[in-house]
Amino acid sequence: MKLHDLRPAPGSVKPRKRRGRGDASGHGTYAGRGRKGQGARSGGGKGPYFEGGQLPLVRRMPVKRGFTNIFRVEYQPVNVGRLAALFEAGQEITLEALHNRGAIRSLRKPVKILGNGDVDVPLRVSAHAFSASAREKIEAAGGTVEVLPSGVGND
Repeated sequence: MKLHDLRPAPGSVKPRKRRGRGDASGHGTYAGRGRKGQGARSGGGKGPYFEGGQLPLVRRMPVKRGFTNIFRVEYQPVNVGRLAALFEAGQEITLEALHNRGAIRSLRKPVKILGNGDVDVPLRVSAHAFSASAREKIEAAGGTVEVLPSGVGND
């Protein structure tokens, strides 16, 4: 079999409808648009939202309730297991160090250290927030925790 032998499965490709090409085609005269009115005009017709005055489907659906908190702080998570893998014992872990090692993407967003994984080397960690389990694990390994002010790190 060669590239020029490839064909779609029989019956899977239909010819397109050529509208407005004479009455013999079955789509002549009004070209499937009916006679006059909004639907016959170019750009005519209502949008998918409009249901003739009936309450539209998207407004009848019980979704998107509640509200969006505009003061929400979105943290970049880093697990203690990742810290133990990326850094050696006694090393100071700053936002810049995390960024350089690829643990966080941006210095503009705050960082939260989470407790997934194990840490067995003492680390000095600076971040904007710590989970209780992460703080316990770092301090149990002989490390220290420094909470940065809530202002976000600079780029």
